[in-house]
Amino acid sequence: MEIIVCIRRAPTTDARIKPGPDGKTFDPAGINYDISEYDKFALEAAIEMKEKHGGKATVLSLGPAAVSKELRTAVAMGCDAAALLVSDASHDSWAVANALAAKLKTMPHDLVLFGWNSVDNQSAATGQMVAELLGLPCVSVAVALEIKDGVAHVERLAAGGNRERLAVKLPAVITCQKGLNKPRQPNMKGLMNAKKTVIDESPAGAPANGVAVTRMDPPPPRPAGKIVGKGPDAARALVNLLRNEAKVI
Repeated sequence: MEIIVCIRRAPTTDARIKPGPDGKTFDPAGINYDISEYDKFALEAAIEMKEKHGGKATVLSLGPAAVSKELRTAVAMGCDAAALLVSDASHDSWAVANALAAKLKTMPHDLVLFGWNSVDNQSAATGQMVAELLGLPCVSVAVALEIKDGVAHVERLAAGGNRERLAVKLPAVITCQKGLNKPRQPNMKGLMNAKKTVIDESPAGAPANGVAVTRMDPPPPRPAGKIVGKGPDAARALVNLLRNEAKVI
């Protein structure tokens, strides 16, 4: 089985993001990066399926040369190969999907995995776009996945906390959600293997963006708290503020 996992390099979830001087991008000073959190569930799923069914797991990403760090982490976890579409530009989901789909057409694939969402731009769209461009079936927000006789049996989260069960023929695209598995940590053997891995690098060749950021603003500061007094009068004052000012009751 040929499995490809598409990952994104993103700021860590504890990063303090603030607008940059241009007002359209964030200030990269002091920002640490990692594999986008939901992509880790996709990586674990690929490695587990490779271990169960045999075959090869390849990790693919688009971004600057520095993304090689995250690709080597994926190899250290258990992936067999890595490829990078090199670009220093900022791309929207449509541009990224087109570049990934063009590369995937040159690679054998039975299953293409994504995280269901990225922790930075949160478009939750790239995986589905890639599936459409490749003409493949797609299931999103997967929390259970099993492959049997060339068919992916998937459970996905649905409205109201329900689950939907679907079966799609391979090749297919699946986007992965928290709860699918518990991503492993790289071991020493994996780390040594990652150091020796040659990353397949090629130009991204992404098309022009369809969406442009016109302005990035920090969230407004929280208003100061209010002390409404003591006793029954304070309770009435609090209810009045909640109803007429905060409008939460």
